[in-house]
Amino acid sequence: MKKSYHLFIASALLLTSPFLAAAQTGLAQGPNAGPFQDLLVSVIALTNTVLIPFIIGIGFLVFVWGMFQYFIAGGANDEKKEQGKSLMIYATLGFVLIVVFWGIINLLASSTGLGGKTIDSTPVVAPIPVAP
Repeated sequence: MKKSYHLFIASALLLTSPFLAAAQTGLAQGPNAGPFQDLLVSVIALTNTVLIPFIIGIGFLVFVWGMFQYFIAGGANDEKKEQGKSLMIYATLGFVLIVVFWGIINLLASSTGLGGKTIDSTPVVAPIPVAP
């Protein structure tokens, strides 16, 4: 248990270190602070659009597998029921932790000015006028 606690602390420090560095150097104060800000914005966008939904999908599959083990495969087998129950509990805890992690990332991104970035030079296509 103690080893997993140290792993959690180390990963939390590793994940929050870019935001701490951005807060200390003032990266989010100018219109564009350079390639490091672009990297952070890209990492946040990747996290919000790909990683978090993928992890939530994996958690959902684990939850469904736990339900299958508890209700269908473990009909008369108490050991299978217990395994299914523990999988459902772990999947639920995983959902809660992922949503909390997602909220913290978005809170840090919005407070440092890295969230909600859009491309300024996006070309705009003008609509074609329709003759009456």
